Amino acid sequence: MDMVVGIRDAAKMLGIMIVSGCAVFVCTLFLNFQVDIVEIRDQITSEQVMIFYDAQVSTAKMVSALCGGCLLVTSIIMLMFYIKHYIDTHKKELGILKALGYSRVKIAGNFWIFGSGVFFGTAFGYVGAYLLMPAFYKVQNQDGILPEIIPHFHPWLLFELVAVPTLLFTIISIFYSFMKLKKPALTLLRDNWQLPVGKKKRKKKQEQERPFLEEMRRGTLREKKVLAFFMIFASFCFSAMTQMSFSMEGLASAMMSVMIMSIGLVLACTTLFLAITTVINGNKMAIAMMRVFGYSQSQCCSAVLGGYRPMGYIGFAVGTVYQYVLLKIAVYIVFKDIVGVPDYQFDFQGMAVSLAAFVVIYELVMGYYSNKIKKVSVKEVMLEP
Repeated sequence: MDMVVGIRDAAKMLGIMIVSGCAVFVCTLFLNFQVDIVEIRDQITSEQVMIFYDAQVSTAKMVSALCGGCLLVTSIIMLMFYIKHYIDTHKKELGILKALGYSRVKIAGNFWIFGSGVFFGTAFGYVGAYLLMPAFYKVQNQDGILPEIIPHFHPWLLFELVAVPTLLFTIISIFYSFMKLKKPALTLLRDNWQLPVGKKKRKKKQEQERPFLEEMRRGTLREKKVLAFFMIFASFCFSAMTQMSFSMEGLASAMMSVMIMSIGLVLACTTLFLAITTVINGNKMAIAMMRVFGYSQSQCCSAVLGGYRPMGYIGFAVGTVYQYVLLKIAVYIVFKDIVGVPDYQFDFQGMAVSLAAFVVIYELVMGYYSNKIKKVSVKEVMLEP
């Protein structure tokens, strides 16, 4: 049997490479620092320095757990989305293989290659963190409060942050594809998945009760729930990371602010690009037919992309609350006994700047993709395989 999933298909998983890379980058810096800082514990004699030491250890644990956990969940959701999208767009080929007698286990085994995206992402994240580590250690102890901390290479950390996630995501890829391929060969060969009768009736009733454009907008959201999550996550990353970066003056170094800002923008752009391009590509036929029937470009954009705009602003609001609570925890729990740590209050000016930047960037992106919608034609759609 020829390979069901090729390297070119795995290369499309840029989103999961970036997310997993960012997760490992942050976790490598803080976990390596946490391990190395333990070696100087016996050299600390001052009670105040010991308090600072405990705060640094707690910060490393908190950042690694929150950042790593959040991005791990996001990576798993992205992986499942990629696999489901691949199966949906190649169901006829997969149906033919099942009709020829290939077992579900044998077909699903080819999906191991989706784990390669995680390997490349985590490997780049680890290497990037290791190169930045000397500068990061200096910044963490820039006031010289602690004895000198020397970066060391820990093979077990490399194994846990690169090899284990790759193995885990490979297993998830095979298992999830095995479950999604449970459909009979005839169902895979049809153009559309069969819906239960009850769902068909309910959907038909909704279409009769609502105008076409509104139902189109609702239907796009209903069928692409994962993309709605990506839209919320993109705006959440932008909101939380930019506001946190603005608010960290006096709480952390300029290097930390730049790192947080950079990671937030990369994650936001990646997930936003993934969500919008997938929405448009998945609705090309509908867009082309709407244009044939005389609907304007603004109506097409409203029907396909309009439903996601509220999701973006919901994500921004959640990100605002998240960064405020996280910094409050850092100041009043982690650094509560450290002398000289400034009181943290909500930064309304930072929020206003972040919101203004978000609105401009978001609307520019929507405008760009609205122009792409304008270029979708019936001929282009009909010529697609």
